[in-house]
Amino acid sequence: MILFPAIDLKGGQCVRLKLGDMQQATVYNTDPAAQAKSFEDQGFEWLHVVDLDGAFAGHSANGDAVEAILKATENPVQLGGGIRTLEHIEAWLSRGLRRVILGTVAVRNPDLVIEACRKFPGHVAVGIDAKGGKVAVEGWAEASELGIVELAKKFEGAGVSAIIYTDIDRDGILTGINWASTLALADAVSIPVIASGGLASIEDIKRMLQPDARKLEGAISGRALYDGRIDPAEALALIKASKARETA
Repeated sequence: MILFPAIDLKGGQCVRLKLGDMQQATVYNTDPAAQAKSFEDQGFEWLHVVDLDGAFAGHSANGDAVEAILKATENPVQLGGGIRTLEHIEAWLSRGLRRVILGTVAVRNPDLVIEACRKFPGHVAVGIDAKGGKVAVEGWAEASELGIVELAKKFEGAGVSAIIYTDIDRDGILTGINWASTLALADAVSIPVIASGGLASIEDIKRMLQPDARKLEGAISGRALYDGRIDPAEALALIKASKARETA
């Protein structure tokens, strides 16, 4: 079980959005590289990064900030936002990124995702962002008619390393993970699922460690970490203790 701290990039700064609205952005750090190093120093073992501007533009827009993050931390980094071609994927992986997250292109061109998994095994994740139960694209600005499980099943057996599932209706407002929807998705596919959107308190961490949620690869935390609602040491200690019990 992994707790992924999140760095969302807008204009080269670390921000958190409210309900996916670019006009409701709170700046938490003007130095993304320093934030990445801080998360590593706190004991986190992975880093989740989103290029928000890139998600809307359709191409990487915070490349300098991402490269600075990669240089600042030894932790593996997964990146989403505006990565929509094989060339984009190869370019980022060659710079040291561990995993790319494909969102809009997974809806628009699922064959490209399947080809990327074949070409870059173990390095491709799919981001499924849902609003009102339907998959959203283009930086959450547009809704599709695709259902969450319907999209996920397109990639069964393709080699997708993880699905990052975000409930946009809960993102950035600290109301708790949508556990029912997240666990239903995890039950429906064999691909590991990472929960995102709404993680609010240490109670969500405890919920994540319950037996029915152990099928998840982990969860992403943003605002709750930045606001101090979750103490990193306490959260990581709970996860470590849970792992110890499982292996005992």
